[in-house]
Amino acid sequence: MTEQSNNIAGLVESVVRPLVDYEDDLEVTSHEDGDTIFVEVSVNEEDAGKVIGRQGRVIKSIRTLARAAASRNDMHVEVEILD
Repeated sequence: MTEQSNNIAGLVESVVRPLVDYEDDLEVTSHEDGDTIFVEVSVNEEDAGKVIGRQGRVIKSIRTLARAAASRNDMHVEVEILD
């Protein structure tokens, strides 16, 4: 993993951590494929609704932040919540 990938994963984790009740179950991983960074967020199933938000507004905002941060280096970001 590159430093850029770690920075984006850290950004996502710092945004998601205050939203969840079960911080021990929070796991944020990232990997790169070409010029795309894939960030996967795993949370307790009781916290999934908080991270997704009403009509997906919270996760959409998290994706927007991650994409804006990565765009400085011409990278693309995909943020997914794992079941």
